Amino acid sequence: MTLHQTLTGPGAVPAPAPAPVTVARGDGIGPEIMEACLRVLEAAGARLAIEEIELGEAVYRQGHSAGIRPESWDSLRRTRVFYKAPITTPQGGGFKSLNVTVRKTLGLFANVRPCAAYAPAIATRHPGMDVVIVRENEEDLYAGIEHRQTDEVVQCLKLITRPGCERIVRYAFDHARAHGRRKVSCFTKDNIMKLTDGLFHRVFDEVAAEYPDIESEHWIVDIGAAKLADSPEMFDVVVLPNLYGDILSDVAAQITGSVGLGASANIGEHAAMFEAIHGSAPRHAGQDTANPSGLLLAGVMMLVHLGQPEVAERIHNAWARTIEDGLHTRDIFREGASRERLGTRAFADAVIARLGEAPRQLRPASYAGRPAIPLRPPAPRPRAQKVLVGVDVFLHAPDARPDALAQTLRAAEDGPYALSLITNRGVKVWPDGLPETFCTDHWRARFTARPGAPFNKPMLLGLLSRLHYAGLDVVKTENLYTFDGEPGFSLGQGQ
Repeated sequence: MTLHQTLTGPGAVPAPAPAPVTVARGDGIGPEIMEACLRVLEAAGARLAIEEIELGEAVYRQGHSAGIRPESWDSLRRTRVFYKAPITTPQGGGFKSLNVTVRKTLGLFANVRPCAAYAPAIATRHPGMDVVIVRENEEDLYAGIEHRQTDEVVQCLKLITRPGCERIVRYAFDHARAHGRRKVSCFTKDNIMKLTDGLFHRVFDEVAAEYPDIESEHWIVDIGAAKLADSPEMFDVVVLPNLYGDILSDVAAQITGSVGLGASANIGEHAAMFEAIHGSAPRHAGQDTANPSGLLLAGVMMLVHLGQPEVAERIHNAWARTIEDGLHTRDIFREGASRERLGTRAFADAVIARLGEAPRQLRPASYAGRPAIPLRPPAPRPRAQKVLVGVDVFLHAPDARPDALAQTLRAAEDGPYALSLITNRGVKVWPDGLPETFCTDHWRARFTARPGAPFNKPMLLGLLSRLHYAGLDVVKTENLYTFDGEPGFSLGQGQ
């Protein structure tokens, strides 16, 4: 389906070919806000050749656990651009998050969420707010690797890679430079997670040194989040690992006046996806009350990406004029401040009626002449010298006591290595543990090589065999390595 066609006559200059785009109308309020947005895009002159796919709850229920049919991937590979309405992930086991699946399958590593205030048109405590959240999209706890290991303990693995850190941090600085922004801030929790978040912070500092024209700073995420909520004017571009970015981009969007205004772009080397940041809100489906603004502004970002900045400006400025005129949907309507409360369809009609107009108080949007943001691969690095120096053995041991468990474990020692530590939930309980420490049925025993002694895989297998015959239930092991002489593992809390 072609959304927009330019009629040509004798001597007319042929219009550029429509850009192929895959569209999904989604679940809940998705179909009605997508319909509203497509009407605005068409009226504004967007040159799009649309391929529609179905995905979300109905597809889940048809037996596709990812919520997307195999043939839909063919459309996404063909168009390389995805305009997606919100979808619903059914509750219960077996269903996967479609957003995570699409982002990771297509390599959409950068999630970009502009969070700007539109005061005085929309009420906010922070009228000067203009922040861009750049969130890493593929790693962290969202790797989704989880296990139940004992009756009482489950785990989720937090995966942070150097290439992943370098790509997202460099993208944040390149975005700042392309959009004339002054500062990039990084939020992590590396005072606790010294290896994973520590790597993100370290790579941030390394990359920041290559951009002397842009100010850089690091915040511990808890105080950074507090400052963002209280004083967002302090920030310009904020780059974060996946989980923190997911949470704080919603917080930032709400601070602007409503999560319903939030738009996002998901950018990768092979494709891009554009969507509202809010969910499918099934309770409001079919009531003609949903705010299409987030999805519409995502469409603006998509048009810039597709090289149609003039259409993007027309839509963004008409939208700004609409909200400036006090024509608001339910979520941003304020008695005494708004002029009229509109439904989804009427709001789209109001934007269409203002195409070609510019806001009078808000700053007009301008997208022409912005440089493309390069997607540069991470720089190759020499491999470190990796040496095995020990092993952490995780045990399911109900009703165990630290000293008695240590006695059993020490009986499995061999000459080159020895038991050096037992922890429970990360806290050291042997040697010299405290009786007040609460323990579960999940224990970590650390065996390390004695000074000057070797440690190798056959020794590790021998250790595991002796632990098995001692009646211990080994549920997991993690090898301990040094890299160029630096430990690649953390100490126990309290060690």
